[in-house]
Order: sequence, then C-alpha cells, then structure tokens
Amino acid sequence: MDWPWEIAERDHELQNPTNAEKILLLGDYLRLSGESRVLDIACGKGDPATLLASTYGCRILGIEVRPAFADEARSRVAAAGLEHLVEIRTADAAEVELEPEAWDAALCLGASFVWGTIAEAAEALRPALRPGGFAAIGEPFWREWPVPERIDAEDYVGLEATVARFEAAGFATTGMIAASEDDWDRYESLHWRALEEWLAGHDEPEIRARHEARRSGYLAHQRALLGWAILVGRKP
Repeated sequence: MDWPWEIAERDHELQNPTNAEKILLLGDYLRLSGESRVLDIACGKGDPATLLASTYGCRILGIEVRPAFADEARSRVAAAGLEHLVEIRTADAAEVELEPEAWDAALCLGASFVWGTIAEAAEALRPALRPGGFAAIGEPFWREWPVPERIDAEDYVGLEATVARFEAAGFATTGMIAASEDDWDRYESLHWRALEEWLAGHDEPEIRARHEARRSGYLAHQRALLGWAILVGRKP
C-alpha cells in the first residue's frame, strides 16, 4: 500500500525537515536573481518555489507527480500573485525530457528517489544545467557510520559518503544546509497529528501500524542518528 502522503502532509507548508529561512539561504547559495531559470523537481505544494520566486524574482518550473499536491501548489502560486513566474506541471519528473543546459539551478529536495539514489538524481540533473549552474539536492545521511546492526540503513550512508555520491556526477560541492532537531521535530510532529486525526475517523489498521512504527523508529533512533541536508553543487 502506497504511503498516504496527501494525508500525512496535509498540514505541512514545507514538506522536508527545513524552514523558510533556510530555503532563502539556499536561494543565496544558488545565486538566484530575476534572470535565473530554476527547475524544482518533486515540488510538492510549491512552498519553496513561492518563497524563492517572491524573494528573488526568478522563474521556476515545478514538476510534481501527485495531482493533489500539484493542484495545491497552483493555488498557492495564484494566491501569491506569482503565476507570471511559477509554472507547476503534473508529471513524473523521471519521464520529463529536460531541456539541456537551459537552467541556472535545479532543486530536488528530499526526492532523489525520483531517479533512485542521490548519485542518479545528480546525474539526471547535470545535463539540464548550464555551465556554472547549481544543483541542490536534499538527502538524509547517517550521523554515525556504520549504524548499529539493529538499524536498517535504508541505503543511506554517512555524510562524507553522501557528498561523494553527489560529486560523482561531476559537481563541486559549494554549500550545505543541514536540518536541526527542531526542523526534524516539526516535520515529524505534523505527520503524527495529521495521521492521528485522520485515523480517528477511519478504520485502517495497516496505516495505523505503519504510522506507529514510523513514529517509534523516529523516537528510538532516527532523531539521534539520522541527519538531512541540502547539498549544493556547481557544474563546471
């Protein structure tokens, strides 16, 4: 059963363990301006896109596979008066042919799974960027490596190895913006509240069990051991 992200992230503004201030810092790291063209892969409800477009005046194409999230992103863009700057396309980004060397920056925040691993995401985004353009990929990493045997590593690795995976596509790392414990707690707490409220009116034992297992895993080891960071890299 697919995890019900539309329910779990009902109350999220930012759908990653980060905050608005850090998204604006990312805009600085990407050297965004009114001349910038930005690609936002798996843009979700469009909050990073609206923040960046309203602050820097950049033009953004967001691609989102979940129709409910894409529709909400369009509503947010319209409410912010940014339809002249932000376009939201409903599609699987892995199936979209990206215009080569046409983008000044490409975002993939917490969505390297679109292609597979962070290495595969970086490899997919690199041809779309102009020389000197930047990629920003948000990815989990283990603060302690190797992780204790009782913990499923989930194909994540330590921070140094995560950066190496990113750079294998030919990027030079130029910045990193890490999630704080507060960022993580806010992100997870909004999941818990939304799911508890929804489950109060729905008899869904499988979702209940998975929700409680995810919450338990976060409390037992992920909060202490699992990090998340946006890695910024420059294409030569």
